[in-house]
Amino acid sequence: MQSGPAPGASGGAEPARSLSELRQRRLELAERVAVLTWDLGGLTYEMAVRDHYRLDVLATRAAELQQADGELGEVERLLGSAEAGVHGQCRSCGAVHSRGAAYCWRCGAGLLPEARPTVLPGDTPSSNGAHRAEAGGADDVARPPEAGAPRG
Repeated sequence: MQSGPAPGASGGAEPARSLSELRQRRLELAERVAVLTWDLGGLTYEMAVRDHYRLDVLATRAAELQQADGELGEVERLLGSAEAGVHGQCRSCGAVHSRGAAYCWRCGAGLLPEARPTVLPGDTPSSNGAHRAEAGGADDVARPPEAGAPRG
């Protein structure tokens, strides 16, 4: 059984990889995912035979498998969008991500820039009506009559 971090995996920022490096990494990760899946299945079987399950051990191994599988999925997405190019790295953990990814596959941080509305100077709620009246714009629009008002 293997344990420890995935070969070549680092917590820091990784430079954008060439296609051949990504293909090699995909093969390494596919092998690692296969071994981890095999080991998890064997471990579960052995626990079932002994009728003694250690959920903490199973959860730890499943988390390791999930991390490797997530990294493999991201590498496959990167290779799939190679013609569009690798888009960048996560600002939080440094993992590479493909173009159009909304969240980091490793840490879950948002990758899209946040759009925040800006308030223009002098465009406060109390001055909006006066500002529109001066501009001769929005107050000239016909409004429906208020409830109970006579129509005429």
